[in-house]
Amino acid sequence: MPGTRTFEELIAEAEAVSVDGWDFSWLDGRATEQRPSWGYQRLLGGRLASASAALDIQTGGGEVLAGAGSLPPAMVATESWPPNVAKATALLHPLGAVVVADPDEPPLPFADEAFDLVTSRHPATVWWTEIARVLRPGGTYFAQHVGPASVFELVEYFLGPQPEARLARRPEAESAAARAAGLEVVDLRSERLRTEFRDIGAVVYFLRKVIWMVPGFTVEAYLDRLRELDALIRSQGPFVAHSARFLIEARKPGRP
Repeated sequence: MPGTRTFEELIAEAEAVSVDGWDFSWLDGRATEQRPSWGYQRLLGGRLASASAALDIQTGGGEVLAGAGSLPPAMVATESWPPNVAKATALLHPLGAVVVADPDEPPLPFADEAFDLVTSRHPATVWWTEIARVLRPGGTYFAQHVGPASVFELVEYFLGPQPEARLARRPEAESAAARAAGLEVVDLRSERLRTEFRDIGAVVYFLRKVIWMVPGFTVEAYLDRLRELDALIRSQGPFVAHSARFLIEARKPGRP
């Protein structure tokens, strides 16, 4: 809860803090999100332990990969946003991983059949034909994706109804695209999870960090709606939304 701090104080604090990387620890005590039951990072660690050459796409600041355990002999991560490239490099190089600056557009800067494992956590875009191209026969794509209408209670609070956007990121559509690229989907699980924002600073930080939620978000542009939401949280308690996550594992046919 915001306690005795004013709207202006909470906003100023949230605007000043860095949003580099993919670490959300600044939100501790200010926002909560249920985690998927499958435990992606733990499962990722098991996949990495048995891989010989792996690629982590859109690694962010490298936090998820760095915390997954021992890395394979050949480990590469890609990232497009320069501040995250620098952060991931500092975090992952000491662990033996190479970080490659990549615009997240085809083609991936790697040879055909270069990896026996490709991973990603919450990729903004998924280029299935490229994933299939860089996987070796018998290799696996293992990832946790953001599902449809994730945290849309918050998105639509600022943008109004988004009926077309609600249709995007459906697990069945992603699995169909994976199959169209020649992969076999061997696991697909999805969950919707409760998320709470306990003060307006948490909302501002989240929207500054996850920039595709409300494109072009600035405090100035949405000041009136932020004031209204601040009053709502103070009078009624946390703003509740629901995130969507799905786990997908797809295998490239053929002998490893």
